[in-house]
Amino acid sequence: MTPSRSIGDAMRLLAGRAGLSRELRLAHLRWALLARIVDDRLLTLYNSAQVPGNVFTSRGQEVLAAAMGVHLRAPGPGAIGDIFAPLIRDQAARLAFGETPLDVIRTHLGKVTGPMRGRDGNAHRGELAKGMLPMISHLGAMPSAVAGVLLARRLRGALAYPDSCIGITSIGDGGTATGALHEALNVIAIEKLPFVLVVANNQVSYSTFNDRSFACRDLVDRAIGYGLRGWSCDGTDAVDSLVAVGGAIAAARRGEGPQMVVASLLRLAGHGSHDDARYMPAELKARFGDGVELAQAAALAEGLIDQAGLDALLEELRALVRAAADTARGEANPDPERDDWRVLSTPDLLAMPGPTAEANP
Repeated sequence: MTPSRSIGDAMRLLAGRAGLSRELRLAHLRWALLARIVDDRLLTLYNSAQVPGNVFTSRGQEVLAAAMGVHLRAPGPGAIGDIFAPLIRDQAARLAFGETPLDVIRTHLGKVTGPMRGRDGNAHRGELAKGMLPMISHLGAMPSAVAGVLLARRLRGALAYPDSCIGITSIGDGGTATGALHEALNVIAIEKLPFVLVVANNQVSYSTFNDRSFACRDLVDRAIGYGLRGWSCDGTDAVDSLVAVGGAIAAARRGEGPQMVVASLLRLAGHGSHDDARYMPAELKARFGDGVELAQAAALAEGLIDQAGLDALLEELRALVRAAADTARGEANPDPERDDWRVLSTPDLLAMPGPTAEANP
């Protein structure tokens, strides 16, 4: 399904297609495929009663999330890096930004070796020192957290245009109605921060459909009201997503102010593992394709990879995830009698060493 867009948007996207390298396209495909494989493994673990709580998959949103991740810069020696605040369906972006399948599975199994050290599960994970903010459950809360980091960096002189670090987060169509989001976007626009909001319009906010969530023609129409630059894309189309998200991130880096990308797609599973999504009408499902399947077909059709290469890639990724699951299952659970992880924030929080199995056997 192709979303409505202006002639200017269409020309911008058409011009951007020529700038996508084969390497970028294949990296994007890799992260989208890996996210799907990780999610499938998590559901297998959940169905065998090994995951406490729920599993929230990114099924249907992998192509959009991967487009975010491949355009971000992780921090490194001498490089401050971007700030990324993922939401529950951003698995592909997390992986592209540096999270490993092993840490994903560790967190879901509640292992002490995971980034949250067994104290939080599923999507509520992150690593501040690596530029990834742990997700706050309350929808609309993450933009203000990202804005705070960007404002702090401005005070330290770390926003260096025309090639600045940026802050990025995502939200679903339902989450765009929250007061926290409105307040955050107002401040972000006033301060002209290098910020990107990616809106995944997956057509249904849990079980509330678009016609009961907003009355405007398209959510991108809200961008101008906030003072943001708006972009639209088909979130099931790899190239469309890469061009729109990449264009928005590049504009933010150049100092052109905050950007808002609205992608049209469909959540292809329930809200979480507890939800069978039987409320999704067949007519709605028929309007959207599976972005991962479409990306594979496009890569083959355009000669980016042949079938043998795709099969080898899939087997490599499956083996990686199988090994991660096997490793995580054998690691320690938290021991409250021996846990030395400080509960309160301290000035040296970011310098604290990561957890190890030896530290809490």
